[in-house]
Amino acid sequence: MKNLLLRINDKIYMTCIWVAGLSVLAIALIIPWGVFARYVLGTGSSWPEPTAILLMMVFTFIGAAASYRAGAHMAVAMVTDRMTPEVRRVVGIFSQLLMATVCLFMTVWGTKLCMSTWNQFMSALPTLRVGIAYMPIPVGGLLTLIFVLEKLLLGDQSNRRVVRFDLVEESEGAV
Repeated sequence: MKNLLLRINDKIYMTCIWVAGLSVLAIALIIPWGVFARYVLGTGSSWPEPTAILLMMVFTFIGAAASYRAGAHMAVAMVTDRMTPEVRRVVGIFSQLLMATVCLFMTVWGTKLCMSTWNQFMSALPTLRVGIAYMPIPVGGLLTLIFVLEKLLLGDQSNRRVVRFDLVEESEGAV
């Protein structure tokens, strides 16, 4: 059962990486188009900037979930490094529970935000509902919550092969 859950979370993690990466790629293509249209063609397009902002939200919230699982999130360990292993373990569990609380808050209230703004449309992109624009918040919260629960129940998975591709590349180069 543990291996099945880890494989499912590996797939979720890779999906997060791809979604975040494709969001950055799309931003990198959209912004130059907006500049080109404004300064070369002389007609400013109204959609590049709001689209790039929406993609940045996707990148931020979905990428943060992947970053959390990879252990690449910001952490200040100056105090915890000076604690005894027992106290460090208790503080680690407490911080994971706090993180789960934040993720649950993002998921529940983000969903309520999406639902309450569903019937509104964005002025810059009139065919896009505001609720869809806010959707990365609850989705990112839920994905991060999955990885927090994984860390609480199954331990740190930041050294898995799917997460640490650099270790795979180094070992292949040694052969």
